[in-house]
Amino acid sequence: MNKLGLGVIGCGNMGASLATSAATLENARVVCVSDVDEAKGKELAGKLSVEYDPDYRHMLRREDVEAVLIASPPFMHPEMAVAAAEAGVHVFSEKPMSPTLEGCDAMVAAAKQHGVKLGIGLVCRYHATHSKVREIALSGEIGKPVCMMVHRIGGGWGGVWVAHWRTKRAQSGGTLMEVNAHEIDFLRFVLGDVRRVYAAGGNYREKGIDYPDVTLVSMTFASGAVGSLHSSHVSAVGGYGGRLDGTEGSVVFPSTWGKDAALTIKRFDGEARTLPIADIKVPSPVAEEIRRFVEAVQKGEAPPVGGAEGRAATEVALAAYRSIETGQAVELPL
Repeated sequence: MNKLGLGVIGCGNMGASLATSAATLENARVVCVSDVDEAKGKELAGKLSVEYDPDYRHMLRREDVEAVLIASPPFMHPEMAVAAAEAGVHVFSEKPMSPTLEGCDAMVAAAKQHGVKLGIGLVCRYHATHSKVREIALSGEIGKPVCMMVHRIGGGWGGVWVAHWRTKRAQSGGTLMEVNAHEIDFLRFVLGDVRRVYAAGGNYREKGIDYPDVTLVSMTFASGAVGSLHSSHVSAVGGYGGRLDGTEGSVVFPSTWGKDAALTIKRFDGEARTLPIADIKVPSPVAEEIRRFVEAVQKGEAPPVGGAEGRAATEVALAAYRSIETGQAVELPL
C-alpha cells in the first residue's frame, strides 16, 4: 500500500498526538515535523525518527510532504492552511478551524482554488459514546430526536494545557471553540444544522482569560429540535455527559467515557437497557480520523469531516458569544 507522506506543524500536546497516531497507520507515514520551539520539535522528531524543520514553509516545499497535519494555536490555522494549499499540500487542521469565519472561509477558498483536500479534526465523531448516540438517533429506535443536552464542565486550564494563547479569545476562540467545538459538533452530528442560538454566561472566576468561563447555550435546529450545551471552567466537580430525548424514547449518557460509563436506552413502551461504553468497540479515534482523511486524499474524495463542519462549529460559538454580549437570540447564518 502506498503511504501518504505527512508533515506536522505544531509539536505540542495535540501535534504529538496526531503525529504518533499517524505513525501507526498503514496508509500514511510522518516524514517531518515543524515547530518554532526547537526543543519540542526535536523531541517529537526523535521519538518518531523523522526530520525536524523549524520553518513550516520550508517543510511544505519537500516533495515527500503530500499532506500536513496542523496543530498550532487556532489563530494561526488559516495562514498555515493557505500556505499549504498554495504549495499543493493537502490540509488536516485541528479544531477549532479558526476563531473567525473569515479565517474559515480563507481555508475553504484556498483548498478549492488549489485543488487540495481540507479536513478538520473533530475527533469526537469517532469516539464510542458520540458515534453510538448518533447511531441510535438515526436508527429510529427512540423516534424523532427532539431534545439533546450536553455538559462538559471542569475547573479551568491546568497542567499541560496551560498556554498564553489560551487566555485570549482572539487567539484560541475561547472555551466554546478551543474545547466545545467538539460538543457543538456533537449536537450538530446528531440533530443537524443550527438555525438559532441564545446564550447566557460570563466570567466569574478565571480572571486571567478574556472570555466567559461559564456559558449556557440554547440551540434551535432546522429540524425543529432543540439542544443545549453547558460549558464551564468553574466546576470543582467536573463532568462530561448528556442525554437525547425522542418522540418514542430516550438515551442517557451520564459519563461520556471512563470505566463505569454506560448508555441507558429506553422506549416509552419498553424496558430500559444498559450498554457499557467499554463494550462499544471503535478504532483509536485520533488514528481513525487521520486514517479516513488520508483515505479520502488517496481516493480523491471529500474528507468525511471537512471545512463546512469546522466552519459551522465556529459559527455557533460566535453566535453564542454575540448572544451573551447583546442579551438577544441570534439567527444563523451570521
